[in-house]
Formats: sequence, structure tokens, C-alpha cells
Amino acid sequence: MRTFDSEIVTVIQTEMLGSGCIIHTNTVTQKVEKKDDGTLTLISTTGNVIGEGYDKLIWAIGRHPNVHDLDLEKAGIEVDSGGHIKTDEWQNTTTSGVYAVGDVCGPIELTPVAIAAGRALSERLFNNNTESKMDYQFVPTVIFSHPPMGSCGLTQEAAIKRYGKDNVKVYKATFTNLYFSMTDRKQKTLMKMITVGEEEKVVGLQLVGLGSDEMLQGFAVAMKMGATRKDFNKTVAIHPTASEEVVLL
Repeated sequence: MRTFDSEIVTVIQTEMLGSGCIIHTNTVTQKVEKKDDGTLTLISTTGNVIGEGYDKLIWAIGRHPNVHDLDLEKAGIEVDSGGHIKTDEWQNTTTSGVYAVGDVCGPIELTPVAIAAGRALSERLFNNNTESKMDYQFVPTVIFSHPPMGSCGLTQEAAIKRYGKDNVKVYKATFTNLYFSMTDRKQKTLMKMITVGEEEKVVGLQLVGLGSDEMLQGFAVAMKMGATRKDFNKTVAIHPTASEEVVLL
């Protein structure tokens, strides 16, 4: 879910480099060696030294569904190659009368998604709302990095793959947020809108910069309702804010 276009990632890399951070892309760590002085050296699968002289190492290698002790096989509940419980669009597992929601079944491992899926399922099971189900399209998500970055909908690459290159049009803006106008160090803000079709329906929105985490929520509502770029442009901008650039794209 947390997928961003390559140029978005480039902005993050640039900003983090300015803060003294280093990002190694397309790199897999093979081993960590501890030197006589107690410092750590990281070595990649190609044998190259990724970095050395480190005091601490934090692993962020992802998560796996904690379902191994549930004996799902005995209940006839199937899992995929990643260990996630298989469900259909109604959260039904492969065993009748057994349901699954949340991170254990994916496809989007976020707490609000699990809550929404659970609520939708309870509405269907206990409140006679037979059409209630989780909609996994246009789920906004944020990486609370510095600067923060947010995404809702499809990336440019995913939109082209689904709709074809000729049907996709992209709008972008890069600027320095007014918050940094009087500071020595400037931080970029980047916005990218992906639209499809003659009506230019907004199917993707990606933001990087101060306030991206807060401003994305409202735009996600518009995207969920099927807003077009024209709808965005017809909305009066709030000046001076960074979010006004989205309705001016």
C-alpha cells in the first residue's frame, strides 16, 4: 500500500541527505560484522560495504501474520504464500461461517483499515446490512518521515498499467512551503495528481512536504466520491497554505 512514484522517493532522499541521512536503494544486507572496537559494519549481498562505524542497528524488515498456532488447516482455512488468510471481498474465509479482517488477511496492513473492515462485516452480519463490505480503493496512507509523505489511490506506473498510457495525465507542482520562507534551510514540497480519461478523474494523489499527513485526509474524501481535476480546480484555494496547490494543479 505504501507505494510511491520514483520521483517522490527521490525528493525524500534529497531531503534526508540534507539532514545527514543516507538511503541505499536496491540494496540487500547480507551480514553485519562487529569490529574489535564494538562498531558495526554492514555488508551487502554483492560484497560491498554499505556502511561502517555504526554504534546501533535497527532492523525494519516487515511483519508476518501471527497465525501459525491457530491450526487453520484443521478448520479448512487456507492461507496464501505469505501466510495471510485468504478471504473474498466479503471477508469470508475458505471455510463457511468463518471470517477474517485486518492485518492477518491484508491486503492493506493499517489499523484504520482493519477497524473499517470489522465494522463493515459486523453491519452485514448483525445489522441486516447485506451490502456492507470494506472498499479497499482510495485508502489514504502516510509515512511519518521528515518530511512526511502521503499517498491515496494509484501511482503513475499503476495507473498506466491499468488504464493505458494514452488515458493517463499527470499534474505536478514543486515548491518551497511558505513556512520556510524566512529560514536558511529550505524544504521542498512536491505534489502529484494522476488522472484518467477525458473527464480526468483523479485516481492518484501523492504529497511530500510539511503538513502532507494532515491535508491528505480531506482530499481522500473527494477522491472516494469520484472527483475530477475540474472539481478540484473549481474549489476555492485557501491562501496562504500548501494545500491550495492541490486545487490549482
